[in-house]
Amino acid sequence: MADQRSARATSPTRARKKTAPKKGPEHAARTACQSLEGLIGHRAEGVSAVWRSDDDGWCVVVDVLEVPRIPDTTSLLASYEVQLDKAGELREYRRVRRYRRGAADE
Repeated sequence: MADQRSARATSPTRARKKTAPKKGPEHAARTACQSLEGLIGHRAEGVSAVWRSDDDGWCVVVDVLEVPRIPDTTSLLASYEVQLDKAGELREYRRVRRYRRGAADE
């Protein structure tokens, strides 16, 4: 009896089907960073925010190193708002803020 159960559990017909990966906020953040880096030629430092847009796409705020300086705390960074459509394709982007790395938010 136990042999029958183990045989059923390992049979090829019972193998789990692979599903397409869900395109959630992590995927949107990675896609936004890669697309923005390719367009503006600056390295992405990270993502500040991700949210669903009204058209079921994504809006991602990407922080970018625009002017590296020594010491690093004086480097200039910028935040870009990147809009992606439902398929994860870049629709538009815009710079919304520029700041020094060492500066605190107001």
